[in-house]
Amino acid sequence: MESTHYAILANNATHMEALAQRILEGSFSDILPLTSKTGYIFSAKAIEQFLWEEAHHDILDIKTQYGQTLSSMSSGERKRVFLSYLLQKKPDFLILVNPFDHMDIAYREKFTLALSELAQKATLVQIAQRQDDFLPALTRFASAVKDELSPFTDFSTFQKNKASENDKLQIGLPKPIRPMPFEGTELVVFDGVSVSYGEKKVLQDIKWHILKKQFWQLMGPNGSGKTTLLTMITGENPKGYGQNFTLFGEKKGSGESVWDLKSFMGYFTPAMVDQFRGYHSALHMILSGLHDSVGLYQTPSDAEIQSAEAWLTVTGLEQQRKTFFKDLGEGQKRLVLLARAMIKSPSLLILDEPTAGLDENSTELFIHLVNRIAIESDTSIVFVSHKTEKGLKPQKVFELTPSTNGSIGMVRKP
Repeated sequence: MESTHYAILANNATHMEALAQRILEGSFSDILPLTSKTGYIFSAKAIEQFLWEEAHHDILDIKTQYGQTLSSMSSGERKRVFLSYLLQKKPDFLILVNPFDHMDIAYREKFTLALSELAQKATLVQIAQRQDDFLPALTRFASAVKDELSPFTDFSTFQKNKASENDKLQIGLPKPIRPMPFEGTELVVFDGVSVSYGEKKVLQDIKWHILKKQFWQLMGPNGSGKTTLLTMITGENPKGYGQNFTLFGEKKGSGESVWDLKSFMGYFTPAMVDQFRGYHSALHMILSGLHDSVGLYQTPSDAEIQSAEAWLTVTGLEQQRKTFFKDLGEGQKRLVLLARAMIKSPSLLILDEPTAGLDENSTELFIHLVNRIAIESDTSIVFVSHKTEKGLKPQKVFELTPSTNGSIGMVRKP
């Protein structure tokens, strides 16, 4: 008899980890008959909990079996090893929360194969926000509205249930409320930069010029050095010292601070979501981008408030103006952080895998807004992604290709 596996399509209002926990505890037994079975949650939060245990309680179950701590592994390796760890417990079912986030195409294919093999032994419950992320083995379908489930009889009905947000795509972008912080032409210049960590060579002779009003996509497989490049630009990585590397008109090491660099940039990565755990409203979160603060601690002007409200409207979150950031759905949080990055009219906007965890409608909205920012503003954009996003319209791609002497960078057309 063919095994039954479940697909749950979440939207931006869904608290995915909370939903997974409720499923684990036996809720929705009429849709998911799992109450008499043993299961585990496979998610970014579950992995983070293991990292916390490693750091604070010296719980090293994974190190004992695999010879390396979880914290020392890449995100892709962490997922592979954590999955193997859970499988040794021989679960009856696994709840998979966005299992393919932050994976390049090659690693995703390997992971899909591993999960397909797992489907022969255990029931899978996959919660995702994009329909093209679902595994082929899934046979039952439901959608999640906030933390409740609505089942569907077949995949066709499931697909037709998507709510359209195309009407929001026509809303104009807010006007800048302050001048761009850097008016020069060359924002970032790598001119033959190489990076090594000990004996490990990461980047080889990188030549990359990011100019004003350019729209770049930065691509490359896991471990190719994308994060190294980004952290050099943001000032968090000292590897640029003594090299032909210029940021906003100044050679690296000229006395600039991380805060000096932040004044020129807007930055967004899904990992930032966990930094904001206080009681800050969505409106105040966007306003905090004017000061690069975690929350709002200065009284905003009327013009600043109007700009933040305009960004809420553009992202479709005007009704969440007073909602605490921590109470928003994961996708909603990320849209707020995009608006937070843009409200100060940065010279350079860095978007590090920004659509990871967004549902399909919000991804479409996000991509549309990024394209509009590229066309209608003077902000340069670096969009980091493992894959080509549908509808994204970068002018150029900077692609990293690993080699024995470190990754080589190549400029190509999209």
